[in-house]
Amino acid sequence: MKKRLLVLLFALGACTTNTYIGHEYLGASYKSDPLGEEMPPDSDPLIRTDAFDCTTFVETALAKSEVKKLTRIRYKDGKVDFLKRNHFIETDWIPNNSDFVQDVTSEYGETDIRKVIINKKNWLHVVHNINFDVPTQEVVLNYIPYEKLNKIYPKKPLIVLFIAGKSEKSDKIGTDLAVVHMGFLLPNGKLRHASSQYGIVMDTDFYDYAMRRAKDKNNIGIMLVKIK
Repeated sequence: MKKRLLVLLFALGACTTNTYIGHEYLGASYKSDPLGEEMPPDSDPLIRTDAFDCTTFVETALAKSEVKKLTRIRYKDGKVDFLKRNHFIETDWIPNNSDFVQDVTSEYGETDIRKVIINKKNWLHVVHNINFDVPTQEVVLNYIPYEKLNKIYPKKPLIVLFIAGKSEKSDKIGTDLAVVHMGFLLPNGKLRHASSQYGIVMDTDFYDYAMRRAKDKNNIGIMLVKIK
């Protein structure tokens, strides 16, 4: 409890020192999968600003809490439908938001390649008991391996995606998965993200955080995405 209180005080204090993207949500609670379509199979609200997971925090901050903008980011063609939601960052979120985000990983370090095969059909069946025919997709992601990562101070906030290799979790959810966490890399070298570990939206030193993730052999590196 004491540790969480200290983190909360730090996060709330950071709100008074800068106005980088998402600052208004610092200290908000972490909640897994807090948003939905307000109807089955996911009856969670279209928007909320009191609790986030890592993805909905990034999406809500980008949308500046405007429902119309948020649905445009979260759904293909902005149509609110569970099957049209950008469930996978690799094959849905990045391609369907290419009008305002762009992969710039190679501008910040030497890159390697992570091939990932997303079997959304199998995932829908295994995780949600939904039978829907979706083609399997293979994508190639450029990422900076942790052993080649240096401290980064971008001129403007970037979206940072944390990349993992294939793990046992992939078998449990019915598909491979590469992007396992996301947040904002700020010009001051901080990572602003919804932390499941501490249970809040907070700032932390990006490089230190990345090096802690690197200790898990399945965590392999990061991608960086520019907000156009």
